Amino acid sequence: MNRRRLLSVSAVAALGLAVLPSSAVSQQKSLKDQLVGTWTLAAWEQTRPDGSKLQRFGANPKGIHVFDANGRTYILFSRPDLPKIASNNPSTPTPEEAKGIVDGSIAYYGTYTVDEGSKVITVKVEASTFANQVGVDQKRTVSSLSADELKMVNTTVLSGGQISYAFRRAK
Repeated sequence: MNRRRLLSVSAVAALGLAVLPSSAVSQQKSLKDQLVGTWTLAAWEQTRPDGSKLQRFGANPKGIHVFDANGRTYILFSRPDLPKIASNNPSTPTPEEAKGIVDGSIAYYGTYTVDEGSKVITVKVEASTFANQVGVDQKRTVSSLSADELKMVNTTVLSGGQISYAFRRAK
């Protein structure tokens, strides 16, 4: 093999190695792929239309948000201090117990899609403990996402205003 040919082969190999890291970067996971998994609720705050703030699930909310790879999602959020039902029968709470439970918890499931460009997650609610959500598209904008933390904003709140969420990836 002459020197010229050896130099050409070396140059092509060097160019291929130089391009390799950038193609690995271009194969970064999609937003949807990064969302897949189980997330625990770290913070939940609603800013009402009048500017007042509400922490419906308390200062230390409990909750879970699951995104599966097939486009299904599930949410359960709850205050850590939900009232217990004195009768020990979920069908017979007192009015005060029922109000406390409804005010301090929400659960729903459905499907979700992700708009990669705008970072908007659209959730189509199929069933909910708040029936007004059923059939309504809920939109959440991802404001930040890392391997262990997810922050979103919901501007499609039925009662108005917006909700800010913070989650940690479940271990």
